[in-house]
Amino acid sequence: QVQLVESGGGLVQAGDSLRLSCAVSGRTFDAWNLGWFRQVPGQERKFVGALSWHAGNTIIADSVKGRFTISRDNATKTVYLQMNSLKPEDTAVYRCALKYGRVITGTANSYNYWGQGTQVTVSS
Repeated sequence: QVQLVESGGGLVQAGDSLRLSCAVSGRTFDAWNLGWFRQVPGQERKFVGALSWHAGNTIIADSVKGRFTISRDNATKTVYLQMNSLKPEDTAVYRCALKYGRVITGTANSYNYWGQGTQVTVSS
């Protein structure tokens, strides 16, 4: 069973940076992707970005492109979401999710496992 644990959320001011972590444990197969999503209560979940673990490439949503990046630590099987120049509209619960397969996608329904989420609050 795969488990995902996010950490790194918190309360920051506009313009600050945060780095979220998603630690992956359990057995994973060769081809899988790790996605980041965010959700505000009452609104739909939105794709932030994703990383292809086997290929190493990433995709980032246009809404955060240029400010957010995704990286990984192979040794600890951890995926990071680096968020710079944060804005109040970035306030949300951020969740990581894992999907098997070689296709990297921002479609939430494609993901098989989800973390519990971490709150990010950006004050103006």
